Amino acid sequence: MTKPSLPELLHAAVTAVGGTERPGQVAMAEAVEEAIDGGSHLLVQAGTGTGKSLGYLVPALAHGERVVVATATLALQRQLVERDLPRTVDALHPLLRRRPEFAMLKGRSNYLCLHRLHEGVPQDEEEGLFDQFEAAAPTSKLGQDLLRMRDWADETETGDRDDLTPGVSDRAWSQVSVSSRECLGATKCAYGAECFAETARERAKLSEVVVTNHALLAIDAIEGAPVLPQHEVLIVDEAHELVSRVTGVATGELTPGQVNRAVRRAAKLVNEKAADQLQTAAEGFERLMELALPGRLEEIPEDLGYALMALRDACRTVISAIGTTRDKSVQDEDAVRKQALASVESVHDVAERITNGSEWDVVWYERHEPRGGAAYRPSGASLRVAPMSVSGLLREKLFTDRSVVLTSATLKLGGDFNGVGASLGLAPEGTEGEDVPQWKGVDVGSPFDYRKQGILYVAKHLARPARDGDRGDMLDELTELIQAAGGRTLGLFSSMRAAQLAAEELRSRIPEYPILLQGEETLGELIKNFAADPRTCLFGTLSLWQGVDVPGPSCQLVVMDKIPFPRPDDPLMSARQKAVEEAGGNGFMAVAATHAALLMAQGAGRLVRASGDRGVVAVLDQRLATARYGSYLKASLPDFWFTTDRNQVRTSLAAIDAKARQTEAAGQAESG
Repeated sequence: MTKPSLPELLHAAVTAVGGTERPGQVAMAEAVEEAIDGGSHLLVQAGTGTGKSLGYLVPALAHGERVVVATATLALQRQLVERDLPRTVDALHPLLRRRPEFAMLKGRSNYLCLHRLHEGVPQDEEEGLFDQFEAAAPTSKLGQDLLRMRDWADETETGDRDDLTPGVSDRAWSQVSVSSRECLGATKCAYGAECFAETARERAKLSEVVVTNHALLAIDAIEGAPVLPQHEVLIVDEAHELVSRVTGVATGELTPGQVNRAVRRAAKLVNEKAADQLQTAAEGFERLMELALPGRLEEIPEDLGYALMALRDACRTVISAIGTTRDKSVQDEDAVRKQALASVESVHDVAERITNGSEWDVVWYERHEPRGGAAYRPSGASLRVAPMSVSGLLREKLFTDRSVVLTSATLKLGGDFNGVGASLGLAPEGTEGEDVPQWKGVDVGSPFDYRKQGILYVAKHLARPARDGDRGDMLDELTELIQAAGGRTLGLFSSMRAAQLAAEELRSRIPEYPILLQGEETLGELIKNFAADPRTCLFGTLSLWQGVDVPGPSCQLVVMDKIPFPRPDDPLMSARQKAVEEAGGNGFMAVAATHAALLMAQGAGRLVRASGDRGVVAVLDQRLATARYGSYLKASLPDFWFTTDRNQVRTSLAAIDAKARQTEAAGQAESG
């Protein structure tokens, strides 16, 4: 029997999900097939509405080898596992004559731990609690959540935190989950045979398609102990997020609270001398942290160096002593020992990493203000260490022994793929050489006509934004734009402070347009309320730049208060910029401008989500029109019609608003 062709398979899959075939999707599927068959790598930019998940799933399933698909967001993981994969597998089954199995796999702490649930959390002296169900009064929110999770444990098939609705706080979840370090291991655990995390891993081993997240992909690459099953093809969706997610996983942190927890957990399991040594080291570290000022530490100060060496050595002593002591009063000793070891080892590893001082690491102090649920994230300082760059790690771990496809709506910055390629450890496209991964970049375009559907407006007349300066003229401009648009505005701000100030000011200036502010509700609630009422505006910061999908008349104006360069005092970004400059490159363009271009492309992408959408992206920062790097940033955005004419934009917004009202009125008349 002849093998079905890719166009036949794609046609069957698209029909099954009720979509329409698009030229970009066909071009993407062909490029993915070519990369997989040739064992090479592909960066593919596919605009919103291309149908990119089918563009990679169909050729991957047709290939017949195991595929790992890694995404950044929970929403896309769910869409793949609950909607796209079941329908695609059903549609391709008659043509492929086989039914590929698929599974979702996440890190261990995402799954309910039956041992924790039934045996309780090993007792911390300070908390003096537990049985945790007794101690958390059933009337408290924590107690109610724990009781609800106990009931849920009997009915859930996955034990996956994301399947629990409504969700619970991090604090409640931490009572019923373990990290991979704290896990007793399936063979030593009384609940090993029923373990949700183990079941998920077993299912993944038997599946042809494994859907996971960027964080687990990073853990798999960094820690050397394979978490993901062997696979021939890796597809990274939302690939513009990959570098920051991998950096996050490769970042270590030390806080006094975390060190004191390790002291408490280890105290009962080791002799007095070892316990005292760790206690003394912890006190020394805490005293230093009280004086810590935020910022990068280009060199480790002498007193901090001594404190970290004392911590490292005390942790070492405790780790070797933990195995030998048996305290008769300790209940469930294996779990207690495992939790204590996990706490002490993580302190040891970060202290040792900073003490060893790699030229490839950046070390800094950060201060936290207390925030929601202050009991869970106290104020104070933390000491952090992160890799200067993850490009070498990615080149070595990601692009060997398998074909890698990276896709997103924003991979082409300033007109080519080399900027994003470099951050992933790839040499410029077309570079030949041994040990140089071969890749190509393909832009399959977008099904939308951006020049007809959107306007890019730069408010060139505004004063150049100064750091933390007064931006009264920007707020005047924003007020007028929202009035012209009749609400319908997504405000993307470069800092939470700017978003809060704007929301406060505009709520009093134009009370007829409700303004929702990120942080005042869960993100899901905010987006739902924003979509439900066209007169409403939604203001916020980073996660809104890439997490909002509101097609239709509720989002017809996307405003960026200023170009989102990293803060000049961001220790990691400024260190990366300096390193590029020292190597003879242009640090500002390679780091700051690339960072801003990626965010702006994502932000501008919030405007046109469907073929009927119309609107304006307004950038209230004259530098996009006047600065030398402005053309690079503009080349990274969708090809909207461009103007700096304020009157033109107000007229256009008013016309778009009038048309939307007309449609709404007609819809109401029909339903009435």
